[in-house]
Amino acid sequence: MTDDTLRYLSGFANQHESEAVPGALPRGRNSPQRAPLGLYAELLSGSAFTAPRHENRRTWMYRRQPGVRAGAYEPLAHAHWKCGAAEGFAAPPDPLRWHPTPVPAADAEPLDFIDGVRTMVVNGDIAAQSGMAAHLVLINRSMQRAFVNADGEMLLVPQQGALTITTELGVLRVRPGEIALLPRGLAFSVAVDEPTRLYACENYGAPFRLPELGPIGSNGLANPRDFLAPVAAFEPEPRPIELVRKFGGRLWRTTAAASPFNVVAWHGNLAPVKYDTAHFMVIGSISFDHPDPSIFTVLTSPSDTPGTANCDFVIFPPRWLVMEDTFRPPWYHRNVMSEFMGLVLGQYDAKPEGFRPGGMSLHNAFVPHGPDAEAFDKASRAELAPHKLDDTLAFMFESRWLMRPTAYAMQGGALDAGYADCWASLADRYRPTP
Repeated sequence: MTDDTLRYLSGFANQHESEAVPGALPRGRNSPQRAPLGLYAELLSGSAFTAPRHENRRTWMYRRQPGVRAGAYEPLAHAHWKCGAAEGFAAPPDPLRWHPTPVPAADAEPLDFIDGVRTMVVNGDIAAQSGMAAHLVLINRSMQRAFVNADGEMLLVPQQGALTITTELGVLRVRPGEIALLPRGLAFSVAVDEPTRLYACENYGAPFRLPELGPIGSNGLANPRDFLAPVAAFEPEPRPIELVRKFGGRLWRTTAAASPFNVVAWHGNLAPVKYDTAHFMVIGSISFDHPDPSIFTVLTSPSDTPGTANCDFVIFPPRWLVMEDTFRPPWYHRNVMSEFMGLVLGQYDAKPEGFRPGGMSLHNAFVPHGPDAEAFDKASRAELAPHKLDDTLAFMFESRWLMRPTAYAMQGGALDAGYADCWASLADRYRPTP
């Protein structure tokens, strides 16, 4: 399946409707006595029934067989998928960085999307519906099964290789530079064409939404129209399938009598979407100083403290730097939020060496970090002409909760033991007179 063969519906959290067969959607009611074409009506609720209208998320599906047709579940072991702060290390307050991890050969270690999850950091508590986990995912084969995450929604950031994501509501094709947001409780399956590496955020808290724009006004950052939901599509022949469900922090499996990908029509505002980060409207300084990185927020999962996120998804895309009399890379800082960063392509301007595509870093709450010595020296002496940062895409999962690295992160072999050396040559530059 290619990008050219797929169609999409435009808009973030829009009220969409789509039918793969004309006449499959009922008119005037959601649950008629007999749904059209002999289909079953089934509701997927992504929020409480009584949530405020502007926050209510739900989708009606009209399917060939209902989701209740699944057998008894049994545990499915997974050595590397972790969740919640209790499953992380009490790590020291050091800056941490990881080198890129290669995708294993399929004949040596076959890995589909589920098998390939390698949790790097965790926080929060699934039972309390707070926090998130950041995963590295290594894939060398397509899924022949379906997956439902009942614990949280999933934000996928491909770094190497494209994903074809079949969901109950239709199909998304997602390439590096794009992201996919998959609602909690929705079945999906991931196919790949080549060895593939991606980052994933598993969000246990409030669903991701577009950030408020405040003084920016009515336009800017990620525009709602650029988020694309799939049109209805279904498998032509019913078939049994292995169904894996993440529930209560553990994986469970069963053989379902019917594939969940049998939805002929749907309508609602709870849908998987993809977004091309090239459409992000960057806001920046056109006079002096470096604005806070919050101006690069694509999506936010709010917490119960206004302005303090359970999780923010932030990107650092191509952009012009024009500030006068300003140190242009990010400044040295200690942040109340914890920051997990990945690099999709190119270089990150604060770390030109050592931080490579496919790599990751963690700067927890109040851990000092900032440009390495080379970046500081170069930026301090640079001619401040207009300069475009191009061919680059970094991102950050940022959370109010402390991020705990997992055993895999600390012992899996990719940890950069010499990361702190990048600041070692920052000398005392103090002069007693101007």
